[in-house]
Amino acid sequence: MLKRTPYSNMADINVTSLVDVMMVLLIFFVATTSFVKETGIDVQRSTAATAEVKDQGNVTIGLGADGGIYMEGKRVDIRRVRGLIERALAEDPKTGVVVIADRDSKTSDVVSLMDQCRLAGAKNVSLAARREWGS
Repeated sequence: MLKRTPYSNMADINVTSLVDVMMVLLIFFVATTSFVKETGIDVQRSTAATAEVKDQGNVTIGLGADGGIYMEGKRVDIRRVRGLIERALAEDPKTGVVVIADRDSKTSDVVSLMDQCRLAGAKNVSLAARREWGS
């Protein structure tokens, strides 16, 4: 005769299928996440009535009011910008460069930074601005 235990009527939970579903969800979210590279500095951008959104993958470079240059969260020297842009262009030649300059930064610093990007071979160098509302 079989002895009945109090738990004999409970159904077993199949953990294997639960783990499979969780792995599929993890792979889905990792594959669909867009990784945004921040400049590493909070800048006050100028406004422009003709500002537009760029959808292509871009390299972003921040330029602070003090003339500091930031890429991927780190402060870099102007002499390193050219090499970093060349490396990004080697990975994807269609990559554009967006310079996010503080509105209080010097024009000469902006021009020097954009010049280094063009010397690195970047064809599409843009200056970021906020869209002016009411225009």
